[in-house]
Amino acid sequence: MATETFEFQVEARQLLQMMIHSIYSNKDVFLRELISNSSDALDKLRLEALRDDALGADVSDLHIALDADPQARTLTVRDNGVGMSRDEVVELIGTIANSGTAAFLRELKESGDAAAPAQGLIGQFGVGFYSSFMVADEVTLLTRRAGESQGTRWTSSGEGTYTVETVDDAPQGTAITLRLKPEDTEDRLHDYTSPWKLREIVKRYSDFITWPIRMAAAPTAEADDAGADDAEPAGPETLNSMKALWARSRDEVGEDEYHELYKHISHDWTDPLETIRLHAEGTFEYQALLFIPAHAPQDLFVQGYKRGVQLYVKRVFIMDDCEALMPSYLRFVKGVVDAQDLSLNVSREILQQDRQIQLMHRRLAKKVLSTVKDMRSAHPERYATFWREFGRVLKEGLLGDTENRDAILGVSSFATTHDKDQPTGLAQYVERMKEGQEHIYYLTGESRQAIENSPHMEAFQARGIEVLLLTDPVDEVWVDTAPQFDGREFRSVAKGDVDLGSEEEKEQAGTEREKQQEEYAGLLTWMAERLTEHVKEVRLSSRLTVSPACIVSDTYDVTPALENLYRAMGQEIPHPKRILELNPAHPLVTALNRGHAADPAAPELAESAELLHSLALLAEGGELPDPARFVKLMATRLERTV
Repeated sequence: MATETFEFQVEARQLLQMMIHSIYSNKDVFLRELISNSSDALDKLRLEALRDDALGADVSDLHIALDADPQARTLTVRDNGVGMSRDEVVELIGTIANSGTAAFLRELKESGDAAAPAQGLIGQFGVGFYSSFMVADEVTLLTRRAGESQGTRWTSSGEGTYTVETVDDAPQGTAITLRLKPEDTEDRLHDYTSPWKLREIVKRYSDFITWPIRMAAAPTAEADDAGADDAEPAGPETLNSMKALWARSRDEVGEDEYHELYKHISHDWTDPLETIRLHAEGTFEYQALLFIPAHAPQDLFVQGYKRGVQLYVKRVFIMDDCEALMPSYLRFVKGVVDAQDLSLNVSREILQQDRQIQLMHRRLAKKVLSTVKDMRSAHPERYATFWREFGRVLKEGLLGDTENRDAILGVSSFATTHDKDQPTGLAQYVERMKEGQEHIYYLTGESRQAIENSPHMEAFQARGIEVLLLTDPVDEVWVDTAPQFDGREFRSVAKGDVDLGSEEEKEQAGTEREKQQEEYAGLLTWMAERLTEHVKEVRLSSRLTVSPACIVSDTYDVTPALENLYRAMGQEIPHPKRILELNPAHPLVTALNRGHAADPAAPELAESAELLHSLALLAEGGELPDPARFVKLMATRLERTV
C-alpha cells in the first residue's frame, strides 16, 4: 500500500485558515456541505450506472449515513455513491483551481479584510469539504470509485499537509470521518455527536435531499429494560422527509401536503389562501412553489420585516428570506425556489447582481400577479380576502415597478362613490364612465367619510360621476407616478380646473362664466391681494354647488398630504401656494361681492375674506395658519349675531 505526503496548494492552505478562523459564523453548515457532496456523488453514480452496464456498481440502496461516536468524539458522513479515484482525491482536495473557490479567495484578498465580506455570506458559501476543519482537528476520507478495486484514504489536520494512502478493503463510495473539536458554545461550536443536533441540522438544511439520510436510532427505554445482551439493535432512522413537493407533479401531491409545507416554512397555523407552482426549463432551470397567506402578519409594514422566499440549489437549502427573488411589494409571499444551475457560492450581495436571479425575480413577480388576476375572476371571495389583507402593500409596486405597473393596476381594487360596500376594479370603473368622460377621477383623504364630505366632490356628486376614494398613505404617492390606465389618465378632483358636462353644456357654461368673471373681477383681484401670503390665485369655481369656497392645487403641484408625508420621512420640499376657488352662486360669496363693490376698505370685508379662506382649509381637513386668530374672528362675528 503506497502512502504519500503532499502539501496543500498555497491558496488552499490560506483558504483553510480563513475557514477555521473567520469565514463561517454558523458552523452547523459543515454538515450541509458534506451531505450536499454526498448527494451529488449518489446522483453521479445513478447516471453512470445507466450509461455503463459494465460498471458493476450496487445501486439497490443508495443513501447517506451519519455515524456519531460520543466516546471517540467522531462523526462520520458516509455515502455509497460514485466515489473517487486516487488521482481525483489529490486533484480535487489538494487544490482549489477547479473548485470555484479561487475567485472567492481573490475577492477576500482584494477586500483587505477576510472577516468583513464574510458577514454577508449565507451558508456561507459552497466550499464543501474544507468546511470540515471548522469543527474537526483531523479529517479522514476513505473512498473507492465505482468500478475500481482499490480505494484511497486521505488524512489531514488542516495544518498544511495531507497524506494519501491506497487501501484494498474500502467500500464503494465515500466516508468522511471528523475527529471533532471540544464543544464550545461561546464559539458556536456545538456537540456534533448529539443525535438531536444532527436531526436539527438535517431538517433545516437537507430535508428535501433526494436520497435518504440515515442515522442509527437511539436506544429505546424498552431496549434498556431488556438488557444490552437481549436487546435487538434498532433500525436506522431516516432524518429527512425527501418530500421536495415542488419537484413532483401536481397529480402526485395532495392539497394538504402543500398546506403542511406552507405552515412549516411560514410558521403560520392557517392554510394559505393560494398555492402557486412554477417550473421553468431551458437554459436556466428552476422550480418554485409559492404561497399567498390568508392573513397579513402584524409586522408587514415594520422596518426590518423579513421578506422573501427560501432559496434552494438542487434541493439544498441556501438561505431564508432571499430578498433578491421577490420585489418588496410582494414581501408577504412565502415559499421555495429551487434553482438547478446556481452555485452554492452565493451571498446576498452576489444575488443582487446575478442575471439569472434577476430573470427569476421578474418571472416570479409576473406569476404572482397573474395568479391574483385569475383569483379575481374565478374566486372573487378569495380575492376579496387577498385585497383586504394585502392590497395596501401591493400598491407599493406602482411606485417603482414600471414593468408590472399595468398588471398591478389591473388586479387592484378601490373604494368608489358607486358602491359604499363593494370596492371596484379599474376595468369596471372604465365600463361605467359617463359618455364623454375622458379621465379616471379620484380624491385622496384620511377616510371615506372625509372624502365624501369634501367640497371638491360636489360637482361630481351632482352629475353622478364616479370618483375613486383613496385613503391609504401610499395612494398619495402612486397617483402621481402611474399616469393612466387603459388609455385614461388619472385626474384628481382637487387639482386644476374641472371641465364637466357635454359640449353643449360647456358652451352654455362658458357664456355664463364670462358674465360672472366680469361681475366678480374686482372681488377676485382684491382677495388675491389680501391673501397673497397664503394663496397664489383666487378664481371662480366650477366644482362647487353647495360650499362657498374650496382650496385646490395646481395640476402638477404637490398636495398638502403628500407634502406632510415627505416631511415625516425627513425630506424637506418647497411649500407651494394653492388656489382659492369661490362659488359665485353661494349667498356668502355674493354678499361679499356686494360689500366689496360698496366699500372695499371696510374692515369687516377683510375679515370675511380671511374667514372664508380658513373655512375652505377646514373643509378639506387642512391646518389653519393661525388658529388663535381664526377663533378670535369667529367669536367676534358670533357675538354680533347674538
